[in-house]
Amino acid sequence: MKLRSNYLFVIFPLLLIGFAITNKKFSDPNKDRLLMEVVKYVVEKGHYKKISIDDNLSENLYHSFIKQLDNQKRFFLKSDIREFEKYKYLLDDQIKEYDLSFFNLVYQRSKIRIKEVKSYYEELVNNKFNFNLNENIDLDFEKKEYARSKSEIKNRWRKQLKFSTLDIATLKLGDTLSVINDRIYNESIAIVKKNTEDYFEFITDLDRDDWYSNYLNAFLTQLDPHTYYFQPEDKDRFDVNISGKFTGIGARLTKTEGNIKVVEIIIGGPVWKDKLLDVGDIIIKVAQENEEPVDIVGMKVDDAIKLIKGPEKSIVSLTVKKLDGSIKEVQITRALVELEELYAKSTLIEEDDIRYGYISLPKFYVDFSNYKNRNSAEDVKNEIIKLKNNGIEGLILDLRNNGGGSLQSVVDMTGLFIEKGPIVQVKSIGNRKQVLYDRNSEIVWDGPLVVLINEMSASASEILAAALQDYERAVILGSKKTFGKGTVQNVIDLNKFISNSDFDLGALKITTDKFYRINGESVQLEGVKSDVIVPDSYMHIFNGEKDEENPLAWDKIDPAMYNPWINEGSLDFISSNAQSRVNDNNYLKLISKRADWIEKQQKNKTIPLKFLTYQNYLGENKNKTKEFESLSKYSNDLNFKLLKSEKDYIMSNKELLSNRNRWHKNLTKDIYISEGVNILKQLSLINSNSETIVSN
Repeated sequence: MKLRSNYLFVIFPLLLIGFAITNKKFSDPNKDRLLMEVVKYVVEKGHYKKISIDDNLSENLYHSFIKQLDNQKRFFLKSDIREFEKYKYLLDDQIKEYDLSFFNLVYQRSKIRIKEVKSYYEELVNNKFNFNLNENIDLDFEKKEYARSKSEIKNRWRKQLKFSTLDIATLKLGDTLSVINDRIYNESIAIVKKNTEDYFEFITDLDRDDWYSNYLNAFLTQLDPHTYYFQPEDKDRFDVNISGKFTGIGARLTKTEGNIKVVEIIIGGPVWKDKLLDVGDIIIKVAQENEEPVDIVGMKVDDAIKLIKGPEKSIVSLTVKKLDGSIKEVQITRALVELEELYAKSTLIEEDDIRYGYISLPKFYVDFSNYKNRNSAEDVKNEIIKLKNNGIEGLILDLRNNGGGSLQSVVDMTGLFIEKGPIVQVKSIGNRKQVLYDRNSEIVWDGPLVVLINEMSASASEILAAALQDYERAVILGSKKTFGKGTVQNVIDLNKFISNSDFDLGALKITTDKFYRINGESVQLEGVKSDVIVPDSYMHIFNGEKDEENPLAWDKIDPAMYNPWINEGSLDFISSNAQSRVNDNNYLKLISKRADWIEKQQKNKTIPLKFLTYQNYLGENKNKTKEFESLSKYSNDLNFKLLKSEKDYIMSNKELLSNRNRWHKNLTKDIYISEGVNILKQLSLINSNSETIVSN
């Protein structure tokens, strides 16, 4: 069940790039030009698709970058756009020559326009809005023209701030249907002012490197949606997201009003264990061992985090301002912090004295430095073993909102449910094909299996769901289809391509391959279609990969040789039966009706800014939403229980128990799980009947 690769997906495209790079020299002393040169070289040599840097790419890059910077058309003037448009068909030449003229122009103009807006937004919120005027705000930014003058820009901001104030004030009024009095107005405008200040604080914190990475990514997204440049700190975040762990103090931080504030204490981290900080504490200074403290007030949050994080077992001293105003210095020994919310976890489901297992898997995580460290495949295996020790008769594996991760993990994990055989096919540059196998005949779970998916199940999730569907090993239950991301990426450290440089160039996530089901079909764009389709409220407004810019096309290759699970057609019968049950469910019919209404609401882009008209608008919406109030009262009447092996540990810790109880409560409101249990009951019944026939 082990795939011999420690890369994110597959190994040979990296070897190709590594070989080609040995005769290439990058020596430009300008970091931005050097970065463009390295990025261009790597994508030309290593991207799955042959790249044409031409006028067509230039035009698309132009539109993508401008839209990225000002998609609501509240900064740039029409005169700016006319000036920018001179470069629309020149950017391909600039990329080839590593010329940054266009970027420099747009970057400098953006700073000017942001500074201008920032100079008068305070004037706008200080002049009381008149909610008796009969005017609207148009939120159809795609069709909106760029403003002709600064006064028009100012008016757009006025309407946006007025709309925000009106929305908050109306929410505060609730059902009183009264006028917006001074108290409600002042409370509402204070929130709007604070939110706007936070926005400008964030945007002015961005430095040139941040803007330039946006430009690089506007270029890279012309190749496909998943090729992406990481600044050094972005690469660190990506690594944490994939592995689910980092070394630090175990607190999440944000910047507000110029201060670095603690917004969450991570369970299991040093701060949590020693109770050294509280949510709301403001960190004023940071000192490393035997060094003078550094004042971090006003510092970018990423720069502050760099100072606070550090090697395991090292000590950092923080000067903090407590909620009561007192100043305190704390010393924290950094440690490995694991983000439990990213890891697999399981629970028992009890119904009519029968036990089923449920495993939630948010991501296919792995430690690329050492695969033997914690990884999702091994964790799921351990959860299955624990559930089996609790006497389960069926298993639900939840891949909803799982955006993927390590290919190695998904190949190993699929092997937990089948004897052995191909799991996925991978096609690379030059049409080279590789079939990845589970070669271990051990089956960790051979009982009834249901896999839950939705539109946000992507990449590795689609590989697992597709393989189990092709083997006829599980019933796939959920949205009409998964996300539809059938491409494979590798993450490449760009610093490997330069020597003797003071620059940290960051990394590139590059699409190197496409993957295919063992039946030969790609999941690209089309996704994995559920055996049993359960409606959800957003099913009409989200198309997954089809909504992305420049996705690669769908295609198919020859199937691999594999033998389906022996179930004598029972899955088709059970899926058909379950679909009939879903279609007849009044609760799910109501969800479908709400999905139709949400789709209609999304198309409405004109919002009234007159108080009485806006109230009527909200009143109509509220009357409509009353039809759906019963949806929030749903309960699946299932009992969720702690496993024997974890009961004592969780029960002895108040915060862990509170988190688990909250999770269990949310699971009782989940109709997907209820229908999954119904399917498991049918599968168990068929399995027991088959065993009786065999034994007779």
